[in-house]
Formats: sequence, structure tokens, C-alpha cells
Amino acid sequence: MTILVSACLLGCPCRYDGKSKPNEQVLQMAEKHQMIPVCPEQLGGLPTPRPPAEWHWQSQRYIREDGTDVSEYFLRGAEEAVRISKLCHAECAILKERSPSCGLCWIYDGTFTKNQIPSMGATAYALYKSGLQIYGEYTIPLELL
Repeated sequence: MTILVSACLLGCPCRYDGKSKPNEQVLQMAEKHQMIPVCPEQLGGLPTPRPPAEWHWQSQRYIREDGTDVSEYFLRGAEEAVRISKLCHAECAILKERSPSCGLCWIYDGTFTKNQIPSMGATAYALYKSGLQIYGEYTIPLELL
């Protein structure tokens, strides 16, 4: 099976802080599935490391703590992830929860206080709209493991 996956879950140091968040289940899945790693924020043009950004519900924008609007990078990265999923014929995606790009069920609320809201990140939403089956890192179905 071909699976699009948040690159940080495979150990790629692409997060905002220049680190990764390897997920043991995802790493084990790479032994039997073709994994297509993507970091939408990098695909959108943001550097690594980079200042963190969060979804600001009030303005409907992705904003850094210093007030810089980086929405165009998040939206471009989401579009690129969808394009890659189609080019590679991905059958599903496994995404990093709480990420402003990849969060499937929960993302940070834009206050930079670690508060979370039930919502989808830009890439999770774009992949969902494209019709791709998406899972969060904590909701991987047993049949994929």
C-alpha cells in the first residue's frame, strides 16, 4: 500500500524546531508499505527551523507569535501535499496530530499557550477534501499495522 505520511513521523528533522517526532508504529509500517514522506510547511516554502505558527480562529489565518501572517505558505504546502498524493497514487495518509498543517482532530488554538481546539490543519483538510482517507498518528487502523 502507498501511504502519504508526515515526514516528522518517519524521523525527518523537519518540524518548526528542527527536530522530528518519530512514531514507532509508523516506522514499523515502513517495512511493509511504501511511505511517501511530506512536510507541507517545507513544501510551502518555510525554512527549518522556523518560528512556530498557529491557526488563529478569529482572523482565519496562520500567524506566528510575532504577528507575521504565514498563511500563504501553509496553503501552498497543503496544495503540494495533495498534488504529491495524487502523483504517487497514495491510498491513505497518516498525519502528525496537533500540527497546524497536519493535525487531523486537534490543533493549537492560536494563543501560543498549548491550548488545543478540535479542528483540522490546512493539509489535513486539503487531503480530506481531495477524497484521500486520512488518519492521525494515534488513530492508525489495525489493518495498516
